[in-house]
Amino acid sequence: MSTYAVGDIQGCYKALRRLLKKVKFSPSRDKLWCVGDLVNRGPRSLDTLRFLQDFDHATEIVLGNHDLHFIAIHEGRAPARSKDTLSGLLHAPDCDQLCKWLRTKRLAHFDCIDTIHGLENFLMVHAGVAPRWSLQKSLDLAAEVELVLQGRGYKDFLRAMYGDRPIRWHDKLQGQDRLRTITNYLTRVRFCDEIGSLRLSIKEGLCAAPSGFKPWYEYEIITHKATILFGHWAALEGKTGRHRVHALDTGYVWGRELTLMRLEDHRRYSV
Repeated sequence: MSTYAVGDIQGCYKALRRLLKKVKFSPSRDKLWCVGDLVNRGPRSLDTLRFLQDFDHATEIVLGNHDLHFIAIHEGRAPARSKDTLSGLLHAPDCDQLCKWLRTKRLAHFDCIDTIHGLENFLMVHAGVAPRWSLQKSLDLAAEVELVLQGRGYKDFLRAMYGDRPIRWHDKLQGQDRLRTITNYLTRVRFCDEIGSLRLSIKEGLCAAPSGFKPWYEYEIITHKATILFGHWAALEGKTGRHRVHALDTGYVWGRELTLMRLEDHRRYSV
């Protein structure tokens, strides 16, 4: 048995199939972890979701910002955007069922894997975590959003989740501001300052960091407790320079590569 973590698929169904074939992935034997952004920008979001749902028992999926955006559009809580490529999915007869399936997924996944170096803890999120969040706090805050997304008030959350404020986390946040801020760290963060203030409008690589801001993983984070897997930031080209922080979005949808990493030995495979 092997455990593979794959970067942002974004509706690139054919590339995903080629990559899984390359490693001889078997859902009866192996596990596939997905770092989110399963849909949008690429051409075959519908096929991607149907394919992953077919072997749901062999996957661990965290939601990305594009996945949440799709759910919000389907539920009538946000308009589609000009760059979206979700039309085929939104008009599919099983769209409602696929949307309900996605709403059961997490925003953070933690597990311990038996690797060639011994037991190793892994935390998977789509974008990142806030400076000074503990491992348990990261999981607990993710669970707050997950419970809302799976509960009766999920449509109110979907309408309110858009926006860049509050710009940083503090424990006294409440209501939709609290949920939005948690979601922004887990699914949208790239740069922040040492107290966690976010600059969500900047999507470029490291050279675009504003004064006083660095990539979220350059601050005091939880790598002493878990190896972190994330996607979202294609401009990093899969490189963080940090031993226990692995960027897996290598920008296939932008003409580069789709990458997965075998957790047992950290070996990467790409198409």
